Amino acid sequence: MASATPPFRYDEIGDRLRAFRLGSGLSADEIARRLGISRTALYRFEKGELAKIETLERLAEMLNVSIPTLLGVGIEYVPSAVVYFERMRQIEETADHISVLAGPISSLLASDKFEGILEQVLEESLAASGSNNERALSDIPKIIAILHERKEAFRRRRPGIVNLISASEIGRFLRDGFVGTTSLPEAVARERRLLARAEIEHFAKVIEEQPIGTQIGIVTDTLPHSGFHIYRQPDRSVLVLSPFRLGEQPNIHVGVAMITSAPEALSLHQNLVEDVWRRAVKGNAASAYLGALLKSS
Repeated sequence: MASATPPFRYDEIGDRLRAFRLGSGLSADEIARRLGISRTALYRFEKGELAKIETLERLAEMLNVSIPTLLGVGIEYVPSAVVYFERMRQIEETADHISVLAGPISSLLASDKFEGILEQVLEESLAASGSNNERALSDIPKIIAILHERKEAFRRRRPGIVNLISASEIGRFLRDGFVGTTSLPEAVARERRLLARAEIEHFAKVIEEQPIGTQIGIVTDTLPHSGFHIYRQPDRSVLVLSPFRLGEQPNIHVGVAMITSAPEALSLHQNLVEDVWRRAVKGNAASAYLGALLKSS
């Protein structure tokens, strides 16, 4: 008789522990001290070693996460941008294919210049939202480090990717520039508009070069403001829905992301991707469309 499927994937419980620890603002030493265990033992839990349920309960309380989310039962709720980007990095490690609807810029395909200015833009967005506090600012370097690690892993592994980009968001990005607030000095704003142009020119070049496994579609009708990713892994698919965004109108402060492998949710969003992809401008036409937007801006 075939053995029963284990109810939990302990390596993924460890991944979630690491992600929520990074987002908690607590050091590994502080968490280990409060639990009365060694830092080495905590790292073993994060590597997937089985922990007692009492320990998991204490960890969940300390990290402000529910036990079902920690165990991956049902929908995983993620209220922190640090946790969200770290969970994406973890999921991408084994993904064969990624479908992205999150615009106007996918950080995985963005240029190195995008990454170079992003930290400053995110700091501006926090100041503009009135959230310029020490904890929020301390999260930004963590996010930048995670994004850099994600991008390096993507370039190394080269999973297939379908990236759907909203034409209207590209237009706003070109008009306003790569900014976290509209209250910048005109000289800085002008420089940021040039950075936005360079980024869209980069995407146009990627479309022209048509690298194997990379497909970009420009969507000229309405798309949801919140984005999502579908990750296809060897043994399952994962849907990630998120209010957190980079680039045009960045947000790393407000919202709750959700991660699930529920068949209905995956099917509905996959159908959406396929429907939008059919209507998207692709290939040489997409490159020409971006060229026209650049010219008109």
